[in-house]
Amino acid sequence: MVLKIFFPQCCNRADSGLLVGRWITGHDSAVVLAVIHYPFIPSQVKQYVQQMQAQSRVELSVLGSWSLPKEGQEGMESFLRDLSTIFPQERWLQISRQMGKMGFTCQVLDRDQKEEEKVIFIHYEQRKVMLSDLSFDFIPFLLQMFETVANSQPLFFMDKYDDGPLKSTHWQSEGREASIIVELLKQASVPLCLLISWMLSIWTWICNLRIFSLYPVRFLSSKLSTCVQLSYRTEHMRALCSPKAAAGHTQFMRKANILVSFLVDVALGVLLMSWLYRDDHITALANTLVPAADHVAKELEELLQWLMGAPAGLKMNRALDQVLGRFFLYHIHLWISYIHLMSPFIEGILWYGGLSACLGLTFALSLLSDMVALLTFHIYCFYVYGARLYCLKIYGLSSLWRLFRGKKWNVLRQRVDSCSYDLDQVTFSLGRCCSPSWFLLPTTALYYLVFTLVIHVNNWCKMQFVIFSWSSDMTRLDVQRLRSERGNAVILYTTDSPVKPMELDQ
Repeated sequence: MVLKIFFPQCCNRADSGLLVGRWITGHDSAVVLAVIHYPFIPSQVKQYVQQMQAQSRVELSVLGSWSLPKEGQEGMESFLRDLSTIFPQERWLQISRQMGKMGFTCQVLDRDQKEEEKVIFIHYEQRKVMLSDLSFDFIPFLLQMFETVANSQPLFFMDKYDDGPLKSTHWQSEGREASIIVELLKQASVPLCLLISWMLSIWTWICNLRIFSLYPVRFLSSKLSTCVQLSYRTEHMRALCSPKAAAGHTQFMRKANILVSFLVDVALGVLLMSWLYRDDHITALANTLVPAADHVAKELEELLQWLMGAPAGLKMNRALDQVLGRFFLYHIHLWISYIHLMSPFIEGILWYGGLSACLGLTFALSLLSDMVALLTFHIYCFYVYGARLYCLKIYGLSSLWRLFRGKKWNVLRQRVDSCSYDLDQVTFSLGRCCSPSWFLLPTTALYYLVFTLVIHVNNWCKMQFVIFSWSSDMTRLDVQRLRSERGNAVILYTTDSPVKPMELDQ
């Protein structure tokens, strides 16, 4: 007969004492769960085993003795052998080990059987076995062994920090893993989640007011990165503070990912905030912002002066070139005047804006992206003006092309229909309208092309903030948002522009 003994690795260096575990009847197996250290009172050990058996509903008992004699404990092994009379068992295990040696000595004292039994000694890692969820249909005793360890969780609550009369060794004997922190978080998480859920419900009610559903407010909130980031943060907090437990492993991992990313984001934001408010960095940024705006304006003025001359040797329509150039120069002058007017308040805006970093690094980067967008709003206006003029030219030439082919656009049916024109009408239209539009098109197209490239450079700079904010968030990478920041065209239009290309067949 072969006896299988499952011994936890955490008890290899335990002090001498009693082995507590379970006999698996019918399979000649014993599962050791813990070692109760000497000194102890046998009546207290019996009471403790009965108490653990009632809590875990596992047939626990004292399996035998464990001996690891130290200096001055030469008679410990014989003393523990005599305890078999106090804890009567059909089999009494005597497992011993010498200090400094790797091997174990195991003896089985059987009252009914005189012949010596063979023993298979199996080491197992108690924590992994307890946390595992396995099924051994073809090995019943292994299944019972896993269930025994998993159901004996109350036995592992006692650690060396307890003031009880008994001390034991098991996988949590050095202290339960983050037990104090976990218990405190469990106690504090319920009211905290209820409070945050109540605050989120109030915030959602405010956002759902009718005034925020009006077109200008809704349009601005969809374009500002701060508002978009705030909506995503609200969604994440609602998922974290939900009173419902995770339905599955995927949802649990999603909540864990959101929590970790939120903590990392807030930690990075606090570091950024500490850097901003140290050594007057905000003042230095405010003093750098106005000269940077002046430098950008100077570069734009030089670009417009180049366009008003003979750019790349091209011969432009001088009258239209001068009108467009002076219009844009006057626009730059107005914008620089506005920036200098706001310069006394820029430091205050940066100071209060830096406080948003406590909400997370992504929120601060979104606010910075919106500030860059507002400071470069005149570049966006240049692009819109050029795009509008270019589209009007294209639309006019496409209408004249339909007129030349004897067709027209039917507004009611939304289609192109045939139409008969007199020769005088065609000649007058082509002479009066087609020729000026055709000769003014290169000048308009050049301005549009230049400002399209400028707005794409601006959108690329903003896109870096958006990509970094989404990557630091680690929970959501909105491709459509990145596309809207980047733009989808090189020549005709960008997605941020209200001006869209018009179909030439209309």
